[in-house]
Amino acid sequence: MSAGNRPQPMTARPGARLHGTAQVPGDKSVSHRALILGALAVGETRIDGLLEGQDVLDTAEAMRAFGATVHRDAPGRWRVHGVGVGGFAEPGRVIDCGNSGTGVRLIMGAMATTPIAATFTGDASLVKRPMARVTDPLSLFGAQTLGRTGGRLPMTVLGARDPVPVRYALPVPSAQVKSAVLLAGLNAPGRTVVIEREATRDHSERMLRGFGAEVTVEDGAEGRVIALTGQPELRPQQLSVPRDPSSGAFPVCAALIAEGSEVRVPGVGLNPTRAGLFDTLREMGADLTFENAREEGGEPVADLVARFSPDLKGVEVPPARAASMIDEYPVLAAVAACAEGRTVMRGVGELRVKESDRIDAMAEGLRACGVTVEEGPDWWIVHGRGAGGVPGGAQVASRLDHRIAMSFLVLGLAARAPITVDDAAPIVTSFPDFLPLMQGLGAAITPEQKAA
Repeated sequence: MSAGNRPQPMTARPGARLHGTAQVPGDKSVSHRALILGALAVGETRIDGLLEGQDVLDTAEAMRAFGATVHRDAPGRWRVHGVGVGGFAEPGRVIDCGNSGTGVRLIMGAMATTPIAATFTGDASLVKRPMARVTDPLSLFGAQTLGRTGGRLPMTVLGARDPVPVRYALPVPSAQVKSAVLLAGLNAPGRTVVIEREATRDHSERMLRGFGAEVTVEDGAEGRVIALTGQPELRPQQLSVPRDPSSGAFPVCAALIAEGSEVRVPGVGLNPTRAGLFDTLREMGADLTFENAREEGGEPVADLVARFSPDLKGVEVPPARAASMIDEYPVLAAVAACAEGRTVMRGVGELRVKESDRIDAMAEGLRACGVTVEEGPDWWIVHGRGAGGVPGGAQVASRLDHRIAMSFLVLGLAARAPITVDDAAPIVTSFPDFLPLMQGLGAAITPEQKAA
């Protein structure tokens, strides 16, 4: 949502039992990468199950601006005719990435080693987010950037004319930064190396191999070492996008805390670098099972079945798990509020520089709903009130953050009194069918009509 659009309040009311099958959308992380690598391949890539949220649509439009041909044939079915590694054309307009930090950072990486200039911007949330974490390593290739104070958008990137390969150790775990460096390395001669102390989601490595790039991954004394051989000719692919575990988290968590509920979420991606939330929920005592495990599009998937779990217990989430569930901490906090005891989350400083400061946003909203929260620079603790124990009855601020909005709507289904989110419009960026999907399961979530 842009800053000029009218807010769209939405309210979740308790009491309904959720039942049925939740067909959640395609994985957003995989969708972004499929479009970008399809644009960098030679020939036509076909994608089935692409997420059609605004974030991904903005990436599709960006690929068109860089010279790729991108067609939508049917819902979720897309074709991308790529221009090859190093073949991006200079865009004739500003690249607007909307709300997507993933989109802007990956696209910056993909063009940083091609001698063209591009200017990037975004919505009111994205222009506040720091870009130095990605522009710093891109400068090592020879790219130059000029942005607002603090390394923020709008920002112009001048791609390197004579790029050199780099060896870069991630200062903090970040799949976005890792992926940006690997994408930049595609058009640099020699081997580009990324070192991460903690493993982050590996969709880029998997998909790069699928497109024909030479990528090796080894565990060494420095950590996980990912090496990419530059200047390959990427081959077009036929891709099937698994369903997004981050989107699946919302109906799953709602079923766990809404009395009498049972929900099936089929075909959810269970990449080990993304499944930390589900491991944590089971440690809390959640009645959550995996069925029909299989592989789709090079990614492990399964059908998830979640049932109301009245005896959830607070846990201490291992800091090493943070990278595999960083986007799911807000909805985990909603579940933690309905558990007995403390849920401790450490090593999560990354949450403070997402679409919003997610620690502060969730803490403020939970307190308004009657839940005690402690917080620090990179940690927070939710003091659970047990099943049916969250008072609710508050209006909370989404802060232009889709995950904050959805997390509080999930909590409202299990609180004693309704919870209203001041603006649910940002939900469309990642989960455009959230409202009809949840209503189809029986959830009492409704938009609020504002007076003219």
